[in-house]
Amino acid sequence: MIAHQRVRSPGRHRGHGRSTSEFIEAMTKAFRIERDSMGELQVPADALWGAQTQRAVQNFPISGRRMPRAFIGALGLIKQSAAAANAQLGLLDADVARAIEAAAAEVAAGEHDAQFPIDVFQTGSGTSTNMNANEVIAHLASSRLGRPVHPNDHVNMGQSSNDVIPTAIHVSAALAVRRELVPALEHAIGVIAARERELSGVVTTGRTHLMDAMPVTLAQELSGWRTQLENGRDRLSSVEPRLLALAQGGTAVGTGINAHPDFGRVFCEKLSALTGVPFRPSRNYFESLSSQDAAVELSGQLKVIAVSLMKIANDLRWMNSGPLAGLGEISLPALQPGSSIMPGKVNPVIPEAAAMVAAQVIGNDATITVAGQSGNFQLNVMLPVIALNLLESVQILANAIRALADKAIAGFKVNEARLAEALDRNPILVTALNPVIGYEKGAAIAKKAYAEGRPIREMAEKMTNLPREELERLLDPLELTRGGIKGGTSAGG
Repeated sequence: MIAHQRVRSPGRHRGHGRSTSEFIEAMTKAFRIERDSMGELQVPADALWGAQTQRAVQNFPISGRRMPRAFIGALGLIKQSAAAANAQLGLLDADVARAIEAAAAEVAAGEHDAQFPIDVFQTGSGTSTNMNANEVIAHLASSRLGRPVHPNDHVNMGQSSNDVIPTAIHVSAALAVRRELVPALEHAIGVIAARERELSGVVTTGRTHLMDAMPVTLAQELSGWRTQLENGRDRLSSVEPRLLALAQGGTAVGTGINAHPDFGRVFCEKLSALTGVPFRPSRNYFESLSSQDAAVELSGQLKVIAVSLMKIANDLRWMNSGPLAGLGEISLPALQPGSSIMPGKVNPVIPEAAAMVAAQVIGNDATITVAGQSGNFQLNVMLPVIALNLLESVQILANAIRALADKAIAGFKVNEARLAEALDRNPILVTALNPVIGYEKGAAIAKKAYAEGRPIREMAEKMTNLPREELERLLDPLELTRGGIKGGTSAGG
């Protein structure tokens, strides 16, 4: 029922920032009356949602943050698969099922995102968001079918918020990892591997404790980054067996009340066909409803990737530092002016952004860890905030990894003259002489070379009886990156 109701301005008129036209629009806005088990209330006339959604909108004006797009998309897939499963099991009329499936597919595709207005910080089970999906899909399906489709009896058939929302967390996270994060990691791995091939003969000073150490090639240094990302990708794969196990079919408390005994299995078959991902029913619904251990596990692996990202970003910042008073070993692409007061300054903006993303993901993991502990008896009651932080971590990690690969690693230039100068004066090169002259003699040479600011070869020639040709062979920086003992035949003096 549509009724044009006069509504009170929320206080922005008369000096509070609301224009006259906005005020008039608010005074004449159209509403309809919706009813639920608690009574009547006004719902905006153009809204696809119903009474339960409207109550949640009014109850939770907390953050202004809505459930993530990926999560709403997963809800659409769940409702679509549930309708198909119930039709196959003979519980839902075929024409009703088809109408629900079509409406749910539109929700999955993002065609009605504006119809999901509920704040993330809501009831801990996510019941409000589940009912939001039921009401929107029922409204769309009713219009399509030409007769009423009920949000609970039809769209939510064989389901409970208590199994829908945990399922949506798993489905949305699994799809986001497969479609966004893993491809981003693979892309970055490829970019780094290409730079490794290009820089295989470029030697730099290794550093431990931020102090000069034995030489490495830039390719070797980058290979460490690549392997970190490869390990991160593999860790994500290790989580999948538990992430692809779904709570759907457990309904209210894990017993499967009001669902067909085969609903969970058929549902997963339908969902797998829609997504191409091999989802399966959980082997224990009580675990899947009462805990979010798989989400906590995935978050932990995302944190590891964030730590790797932070390491790579900070290495790039150090290598790029200067250009005069820092290391100045590489020059990152100049993307934007770096200072509002110092002309010509260019900052490592992409590594800095990546490091901030890493910090955010680490913080998100702390939230997910606390939320994961909130499984009281048969239900976890911090599901929406788990979904929010888990999906944010996946998304921003994927974006930051691609940005770091494309806008920093792929395009940095190497200052080979600076690398060679530092290598020539690196007293730690004397380590290569240990098998020939011994540790104590090597330490004396290193200290003397450092004190006098002279190249290590020159000091070693002066303080030992090793021929120059042998010293050049033993102290060749590129050869030193290949490991092994480079001992000679001459004794140290």
